[in-house]
Amino acid sequence: MKKFFTYLLATITGVILVNLFFFILFFAIIAGIGSMSFQKASVAIKSNSILELSFDETITDRESGNPLETFDPFSFSHHSTLGLNTLLKKINAAASDDRISGIYLNLQDIDGGLSTVEEVRAALLEFKKSGKFIYSYSNLGYSQTSYYLATTADSLFINPNASLLLTGLSATVAYYKDMLQKFGVSPEVVRVGKFKSAVEPFLDNKMSEANREQLSVYLNSRWANIVKGIADGRKIPAERVNRLTDEFRFYSPEEFVKEGLFDAAIWEDQMVQKLKTACNVEEEEELNLVSIADYSQVTWPDKNVKNHKIAVIYALGEIGMKQATFSIGPELALTIREARRDTTVKAIVLRVNSPGGSASTSDIIWREVELAARVKPVIASMGNVAASGGYYIACAADTIIADPTTITGSIGVFGIFFSGEKLIRETIGIHPEVVTTHRHGDFGGSYPLPLPLASRGLTPYERQVLQMYVNNTYTTFLDRVSQGRGMTPEAVNEIGQGRVWTGEDALRIGLVDMLGGLEQAIALAAEKAGLTTYQLQELPAAVNFWQILLEEFPAAVKQRVVKAELGELYPLYEQQKRLLTTRGILARLPVEFSL
Repeated sequence: MKKFFTYLLATITGVILVNLFFFILFFAIIAGIGSMSFQKASVAIKSNSILELSFDETITDRESGNPLETFDPFSFSHHSTLGLNTLLKKINAAASDDRISGIYLNLQDIDGGLSTVEEVRAALLEFKKSGKFIYSYSNLGYSQTSYYLATTADSLFINPNASLLLTGLSATVAYYKDMLQKFGVSPEVVRVGKFKSAVEPFLDNKMSEANREQLSVYLNSRWANIVKGIADGRKIPAERVNRLTDEFRFYSPEEFVKEGLFDAAIWEDQMVQKLKTACNVEEEEELNLVSIADYSQVTWPDKNVKNHKIAVIYALGEIGMKQATFSIGPELALTIREARRDTTVKAIVLRVNSPGGSASTSDIIWREVELAARVKPVIASMGNVAASGGYYIACAADTIIADPTTITGSIGVFGIFFSGEKLIRETIGIHPEVVTTHRHGDFGGSYPLPLPLASRGLTPYERQVLQMYVNNTYTTFLDRVSQGRGMTPEAVNEIGQGRVWTGEDALRIGLVDMLGGLEQAIALAAEKAGLTTYQLQELPAAVNFWQILLEEFPAAVKQRVVKAELGELYPLYEQQKRLLTTRGILARLPVEFSL
């Protein structure tokens, strides 16, 4: 009888879990289908309309087309994303659209990365050449990032009781050496380059001078670009921006107005009246504000030539062993190969937004980029980050274009795994016994725990062998960059060794050719291919919805749960999990940066 109730309880639990899964699955399907059908609706734009940009969504390089990416199975809601590719196209279209009188930046914060903001900024500055207005307002206060974008506006306003915090930039690195020792875990590391500091937090309790130097240079370069943009946009001295940032005290909006950071502190209804005046709308009439989501549904006549294509190939996320929505696998090489062989594709733009990852996968993709560059123009466009493996896959392009604040370089490699010998044997009391066929049959040890912790560390000989592998990979990396950039391997090594550079500094030392964004890369590709009219083809092609549903839904639900629990700590958790679980030699950015 006891066994009967045990089996009964297990059966009931299983039924509940299965029904819960299909319940969530059902709503995911409904939400996904609803999302897709909504996107097909066309929107009519009235005359004297204003394009409103509020950036409530996360800005990604490309909209994934995956409704599960933004679906929250617990609240049954979508957190929408906005593709930078769509945003830039629509800002450009608004400049020549007679129905659009101007742009209204209704701002608070922007989630998307500083280089993404740079590209939106450049598009807005180009829009102003049309003679149309840009007004900016914040009812709840500007973040440092949103204010930087807002300085493109002709007039910049803020709520009388809102705020602006100018703090400057920082980068924080947590160190784990003591913690690992307390748990009986030892990191086993092989690396090349004094700046390859991805593994430094596991080996020490404080920052090395080399790492401190590169972070300081990087942050100061980024901040100088922000200050220049604010100073130019507001027509005030850069020294004033730095003074206000250094003082870091309470400033009322009125004080900021006196300093020239705002034109006025006004209420939202007063802002609406200014917008009506700007587009000649009577006070009693409704203001025609058009969201970027609605404007994206406007249909335009197709003036493109279908047999003259520019393929924009997106390389987004960590470089690993399998292609997914926001990760890069060897399959990307096949996409590049198909674009190379397609005679209707006259040029390729490789859009890279990646901190790197697997050195082997990076080399596979590099080969296809190098082959493509032999037969047609290949332009690499760097987003927020194109470092280490992200730079590796770009270096064979004809031309490399980066934003001034792009994180790039980090030419270096490392390998890491963790030995938990003390934890396993002394603390827990597990004693692995090994039988092998050859002297190094148990290379790396066993894994007796459900954790990525080996039962023993490396022997001196094994470490020497691994170091040779890492050295060989680094030499190959140097050769790839040397070949692509027309530099000697020695010259590349001088600016390599894992050191991180901004796009602006990378231009100075020869790692990139031009400063600019995706739009500039596409224009250059068209110029090199001799095209005046063309069709953009975005690759890899969108994955079938049902394939996404079957393959990625469980992972999406799991990620949502962990994100909800960890909150702002989630990026740190993801970074450390990747380092703990990734096998093989890595060409990856040493630290995660955020503004």
